[in-house]
Amino acid sequence: MNNIRTITACVDGSSYAAAACDAAIWAAGKRDVPLAFVNVISRRKHAAATDYSGQIGLGTREHLLTELAELDSQRARLARERGRDFLESARRRATEAGRPDPIIRQRNGELVDALHSMDDEIRLLAIGKHGESAGQDDHLGSNLERVIRGISCPILVTNQSFAAPHRVLIAFDGSQTGQRVIERAVATPLLSQVETHLVYVGQPNDKRRRQFDDATNKLRAAGAELTTAIIDGDVEPALHDYQRQHELDLMVMGAYGHTRFRELLLGSTTTDMIRRADVPLLIVR
Repeated sequence: MNNIRTITACVDGSSYAAAACDAAIWAAGKRDVPLAFVNVISRRKHAAATDYSGQIGLGTREHLLTELAELDSQRARLARERGRDFLESARRRATEAGRPDPIIRQRNGELVDALHSMDDEIRLLAIGKHGESAGQDDHLGSNLERVIRGISCPILVTNQSFAAPHRVLIAFDGSQTGQRVIERAVATPLLSQVETHLVYVGQPNDKRRRQFDDATNKLRAAGAELTTAIIDGDVEPALHDYQRQHELDLMVMGAYGHTRFRELLLGSTTTDMIRRADVPLLIVR
């Protein structure tokens, strides 16, 4: 097993891939750890040597079966070459940004399976909110939800452009995952030297209030330039409204919680949260 843990970006032909590369380059620079790019070739999209023998009328026409198999093989080869071009473009982008010699990986299979097989090698994953094969509606939202469920590392979800964040919103709900968000925020250099807003949605009971105060103290002890807020409303629109009102350029949240945040990344709400976000989301398991 590879013992090197990298900041990894998913690279494909989508308009979001460059931003994912830029986010990974930024994160690798902040943490001073190796940078990697991965291109995953879907077997469903580029299946080689498909079995057509069950098709009516083709069973006895061997030359057609051979030609179809050759065509699939050619498509798979072209997909590999195209993916290598994407990876080479990412390599050049990293070199121009002062991060030469990134690790380059190409995998076959479905995105979730490929990333899951690399889980122990990834410190943080940067991925665009839409992939090459997705429409602009909900396809990648469900795919991304499976990625979030399938791998354990933090995931940085990008829009079509990325700039180094200076003002960050941390969504806090008091759950174990929410407390891990605070622990990571205190420990990671990604959130150092940024203006930080710690936000709770709803009216906390005594326990949650103590947890919120404890999170506040930890962040301030770590030197955070901190603003705290307890706001009313439904979680998703309330967080987006707060982010836009204060012009924050990164949102940080847990993937799963035990209160009103629980629905943030479950089912259709995942798609809504990602689709409506104007800024990158850093999601912590």
